[in-house]
Amino acid sequence: MKTKTLLLFLFLPMLLLNAQGELKSVEGYSPNIGRMVYMLEDLKDRITEQVKDLDQSQTDFQYDAQANSIGALIMHLVSTESYYQVATLEGREWTAAELESVGVAGELNANVNSMLKGEPIGHYLDLWEEVRQKTLAALKTKDDAWFASNIEEGLNYHYIWYHVMEHSANHMGQIGTIKNRLPE
Repeated sequence: MKTKTLLLFLFLPMLLLNAQGELKSVEGYSPNIGRMVYMLEDLKDRITEQVKDLDQSQTDFQYDAQANSIGALIMHLVSTESYYQVATLEGREWTAAELESVGVAGELNANVNSMLKGEPIGHYLDLWEEVRQKTLAALKTKDDAWFASNIEEGLNYHYIWYHVMEHSANHMGQIGTIKNRLPE
């Protein structure tokens, strides 16, 4: 009984904040894809909530020369989702224009961080929303059989989109760390 009570107290604040305690499949998608959409959207909403009010200096802030800025991390999430969207949902490579516009942050390094300065946080969030809307529209055209099918031996579409979701969760933690180090 003590374990159940302890778990309730540990998770109660999270449940109250989200007003949701279960993963649900989003209507309009096959069940497994709908659950993935729920997770992708939940993470995007939580990251957006963390960063939406940042000013320019906070968006570009790096706590040391090797650190990423929040703007660069959001752009990296845009780039990652766009890459997998184009590859898995459209079955093609990025065009030269896509590579220039969203592919710039496929890798994060000092050069990329220096390039991704001077844009307001809304710029990055708008790009993410644009990419996400394309992802959501394309996922509606797929079913769970496609989702479970292999791209190659040992790698299926479900895992690829799990990776996109996991990637967002990892960078959400980095964004929180950067926010904790923002100058007063």
